[in-house]
Amino acid sequence: MAADRKSRSDAAPLGGRHLGAAALLLATSIFLSRVMGFVREMVLAAQVGAGRETDAYYAAFQLPDLLNYLLAGGALAIAFTPLYLRVRGERGEAEAEELFRTVLGTLGALVLLLSALLWLNAERLIALQFSSFDAETRALTVRLTRIVLPGQIFFVTGGIVRAVLMAHGRFGAQAAAPLLYNGGVIAGGLATGSVEGFAWGALVGAIVGTWAYPIWDMRHIGPVGLRVAPFDARFRRYLWLALPLMLGLSLTTVDEWYERWFGATLGVGVVATLGFARRLMMAPVAVIGQAVAAAALPTLSRLHAEGREQELEQTLVRTLQATLVVAVFCAAAVCVFSQPLVEVMYRRGHFTGADAARVASVLSVLALAVPGWVSQQVAVRAFFARGDTWRPMLLGTVIALAVIPLYLAMGERFAAEGLAAAGVAAISLNAVATLVWARLRYGGPKLSVLAATTARSVALAVPAALLGALTRSGAAGMSGAMLDLALGGAVFVGVALLCTRWLGDEIMRETLRRLTDRAAALLRR
Repeated sequence: MAADRKSRSDAAPLGGRHLGAAALLLATSIFLSRVMGFVREMVLAAQVGAGRETDAYYAAFQLPDLLNYLLAGGALAIAFTPLYLRVRGERGEAEAEELFRTVLGTLGALVLLLSALLWLNAERLIALQFSSFDAETRALTVRLTRIVLPGQIFFVTGGIVRAVLMAHGRFGAQAAAPLLYNGGVIAGGLATGSVEGFAWGALVGAIVGTWAYPIWDMRHIGPVGLRVAPFDARFRRYLWLALPLMLGLSLTTVDEWYERWFGATLGVGVVATLGFARRLMMAPVAVIGQAVAAAALPTLSRLHAEGREQELEQTLVRTLQATLVVAVFCAAAVCVFSQPLVEVMYRRGHFTGADAARVASVLSVLALAVPGWVSQQVAVRAFFARGDTWRPMLLGTVIALAVIPLYLAMGERFAAEGLAAAGVAAISLNAVATLVWARLRYGGPKLSVLAATTARSVALAVPAALLGALTRSGAAGMSGAMLDLALGGAVFVGVALLCTRWLGDEIMRETLRRLTDRAAALLRR
């Protein structure tokens, strides 16, 4: 035990100079996870297509997602990491360990109870949310929901364990979790060839990737204990920080809910079409925004705890600038190459040319949301690093509720493309509002600097994308799509690199230099 406690105390949060390495590790993990996710979607598209069964599969994750959000499962590190670091610094290792045990045990008991209640009432809850589905599709949705729902027990408890690991500078389990999860889904789908196989694979992947491996990695830090004490002062302190994440509505989460709910009323295959397009759009969001934001939180929290506010703002601004540069170029590329991208990724087996055309049309719209998604995920850390979870979630709740009429109107008028456009407008509004409030509340980040970087990035990305699009051959089939991506992508990257070197500002050139250096280093390995 003494050695365990020493290993806990010796482990330190990341210093600012290590932020890039941690972000690169997580970005690499998420990139590989997205590659595996594409394989997963490709297998699903080939074996199931974009019809009723796929609608049911995507809809089956609605109740688990609601439970995960209710318990702040997707944001456990946001609520727990700053508190854990603060308790550890102010009260010592033993108190931090007791906080960990109490939150893990109490939250684990709560998610177990709620999962059981949702499992028992799945049939009526699915009927309430997806009344537009026919009886057969609803029955399949209920069956798949009951398979994947227990996975939330492992997502939530594993999230607390990974938050402790990251607080000690160990990002391996966080990096491995999505890879093992996606591997489980792919294995389940390939083993059975049915939509139920994908669901069982998701459950196994959740157990192994998000819970078992982090528990095993904790041997480097110390023992894992459980203490169920819902009225303990430690748990109440955590609950106060996590409560706005539980009760509030974040557009980064409910945007997908809106697509499922409102898309289900627009006809067969709309939920599947939006789901397939969303997976492709979220790839750059995950690699850029989620990875950088996850790596930045411990560093920003440490800077705030040490009273180094000016350094915190400098780190935040440069992180936002760099991620916005990459996000704008990614958005332009995905927008203009949506058709060949969808053809290459999905068109095989039961996924037809008509399916590909529908998904590509939606993707070309959704791509425009990438800068908003990325900047939102990074900007909100300005609040979370300071232990302020109430203000951003109040803001997010107001915006998430206010845009419901927009989704309804755009979906009714323009179908799936309208829902996608509503999502673009809503997330962009949310990102700008978050940045403005952070500026008013904390004096930073400087909005003029971010606006200038974004405008310059757009000015350079648009011509690069248009020139890349001009090289498209228009040839039909998989070979034509691959040729369009290869030639058009080469032109886009070449023009983007040249424009950035000649016309980009300092942060753009620095971002380009770091990306090329790291890519070269990876190739040398």
